[in-house]
Formats: sequence, C-alpha cells, structure tokens
Amino acid sequence: MISRIDLRGDALPEGPALRDLLPRADFDVQAALEKVRPICEDVHHRGDAALIDFAERFDGVRLESVRVPAQALADALAGLDADVRAALEESIRRARLVHRAQRRTAHTTQVVPGGAVTEKWVPVERVGLYAPGGRSVYPSSVIMNAVPAQEAGVESIALASPPQAEFGGLPHPTILAACALLGVDEVYAAGGATAVAMFAYGTESCPPANMVTGPGNIWVAAAKRYFTGRIGIDTEAGPTEIAVLADDTADPAHVAADLISQAEHDPLAAAVLVTDSPDLADAVEKELEPQVAATKHVDDRIRPALAGRQSAIVLVDGVEEGLKVVDAYGAEHLEIQTADATAVADRVRNAGAIFIGPWAPVSLGDYAAGSNHVLPTGGCACHSSGLSVQSFLRGIHIVDYTKDALAEVAHHVVTLAEAEDLPAHGAAVKARFGWKVPESK
Repeated sequence: MISRIDLRGDALPEGPALRDLLPRADFDVQAALEKVRPICEDVHHRGDAALIDFAERFDGVRLESVRVPAQALADALAGLDADVRAALEESIRRARLVHRAQRRTAHTTQVVPGGAVTEKWVPVERVGLYAPGGRSVYPSSVIMNAVPAQEAGVESIALASPPQAEFGGLPHPTILAACALLGVDEVYAAGGATAVAMFAYGTESCPPANMVTGPGNIWVAAAKRYFTGRIGIDTEAGPTEIAVLADDTADPAHVAADLISQAEHDPLAAAVLVTDSPDLADAVEKELEPQVAATKHVDDRIRPALAGRQSAIVLVDGVEEGLKVVDAYGAEHLEIQTADATAVADRVRNAGAIFIGPWAPVSLGDYAAGSNHVLPTGGCACHSSGLSVQSFLRGIHIVDYTKDALAEVAHHVVTLAEAEDLPAHGAAVKARFGWKVPESK
C-alpha cells in the first residue's frame, strides 16, 4: 500500500541531493498557468457575466447572481446542526486567542538625539478569502482565513467558495454558516481561478482586493501565480502533506491513523513516515490495511494517496538522520513521535507546523488547537510561514530627523552617494545646508 525508501548505511547527502531522494507529488503549476490565463482574462473583460458562465461550465449550475444574499447566510446559520455550531464556535474562540496574541505594535528606535525611526504596522485594506468546495467542505478554512485577517484589523473582508448545484448555486451551507458566525457578510459563489480573478480585477458586484489568501486546488495556485505582483497572496498551496518523525516509542496505530487522516484529503496528498525503527515501519504497514478498510473515501482518495509517489516510509539510521530528512522535506505538517519529542521538535528548522508527542495529532491543528492550518506545502516551509496576523500587516518605517541629527550624518550620506555614482542623492542633503556638507562632530 505504501512504498519504502531506505536511506540507512551511507552518509546522507546535503541540500538538494537529499530533497531529490524524498517523495513528492507531481504538481505542475506552470503548466496549469497557461490554462487559467484565458479564464482570468475573460473575468477581467466580462466581469460577473464571465463568472456566471464559468459556474455553469465548471460547477453545473446557472447563477442569477454571484453575490450571496444576506438571507442565505442567516438561513444557513439558523439551519446549522447544534453540535457543529458549538464546534465551530470553539474553533473560532481558540483561533482568536492565538492570533490576537500575534498583533504587533509600533516601535520607535532613537538612533541618535533628534533622529528616530518608527516602524508601524498597517493592515491591508481589503482581502479576498477562498474556501475550497471540491471533494470536501471546509468551514474550518473559513475560520483559519477570517480570524487572522480580522485580528489584524482588515476593514474589508470578502469570501468566495464554489457554487454547489445541490444547494441552488450557493456555496455549501456550512461554509455560509461559518461566515455568519464570523460576521463575514460579503460572500460570493465563485470557485477556482475565477474566484481569484474576481478578487484581483474586481467585477460589477465585487470590488478588487489587495490580497487573496486560502487553500485550493492547482487552478487556484496557478491563478495566484498569475496575479502575483497585482495582488498579494499567502502561498501557492499544493497537495496537503504530513510527515511523521518517529522512533520505537511511537504507537503504530496512532502513526497509521495520522497518515490516513491526511491521505483522505486528495489522491495527491502526501503521507510520509521517517523512522529509525524497522519494527515500527512493519507495524505501521500492518495497521494501515484494517484502518483504511474501516474508513471512507478509500478508493478515490486514500489508497491512491498512500500508494502514490508522494508517500513513503523512509528508513534512517537514527533520529539525528531523521531530523536531516524532515528538514530537507519541509513538511506542511510535521509530527514528532519520539522519545523526548519536545527537545527533538525544538531542533526542527523547516516545517509549516510541528505537532509534539502522541496527543497532538494534525487533526487537532486542523480544527481546534488554536493554530492556523493554512500552511506552506511542497517544501516551501524552508522559506515561508503559515497564515497569521502578520500575513495581513505591512510594516512601514517612519523617519523623523531634526536638522542637527541630519547634519551629524550628512557627510556619510554624501560619501556613500558618491561611491554609488549617484551625486544627486548627495546633493539632496547638501541643498539643506547651503550646498556645503557640515563637518562631522
């Protein structure tokens, strides 16, 4: 059901050479980019009419309006199962606790007497959030996108999710109910690249946004790449990933269950176990078969994901080598199930989120740990972070110098300007002192 990669015996290679040995899904965003280009440009030129036509083509439903009526949001919340509502409310509460603590305040550094630099943090003005609606419904993604944007102070927040023929062209009612719980009342029935294009260009019913965030399929990722520079994005999200670094102290039933939990997302989902214990590897393989057989989405998602080239059990000589492997892999979700898991986790450099020990499965982070589940995939954790309040803030430096403070450093400014062959830069300083550079004190 799942392949093995044996990296024992020889010294592990460094950098890209090690990454090339590790499993990864085929995810060609560049190829998809050429397919989404005409779609995005059609939305640019025809606006809502293009969105309505694409909804009929891709989602099998003819919309009367792209904007979701306020009554539909209220009805969805009124019809929400009480237990689901309680779970969503607790997820929101915990996410707010964590993300509120991420707020940044302005800080002033007194560089010299009379010379100060202040960094202030300003939220983006308007963001478009995306909640997928393909194989599954993700109200949790509504929370993970909306809460950090709200806690950052974003004033204008809109959300798009694909129209569903089953619900008369509206997004899934649980998505709408989550929006209502969060106070997000600007919601659109638009999916995939069309939703990103709607936010990037704006249409008759939807003003353009400064930024688009949220997970999605390859078409969403390609559209984000297409609009990078015009709008800000969080990341080009690829198929979901879990890596588990485990030794012989790990419970094979837990490890197998956690691998399966990510495999059920998508046939391209990656499930990777890195271990120095052949016995654990054998036990996990034995656990997979009955656990897979007992769950849902077996043939269309879980078996293809576990059997795909993106999933594997990787054998290493020890936890030290395992750390090198998981750092090279840079997983979206990384579980540490080893002896002294906290100390091992502290040494990890590259991961979207780290889950320590047997009682912190990835599913907890997906819904109710308080952490964010919109995380970098495809090895991007080596340079990118998950979604947070910081994602929606811009740092602006404010420079405040007196005449004396400028005079003190003027000769250095002029010297550097001339060294770079930019004499007008130096002249801008000289002009303030009668074209004579003040002598340094």
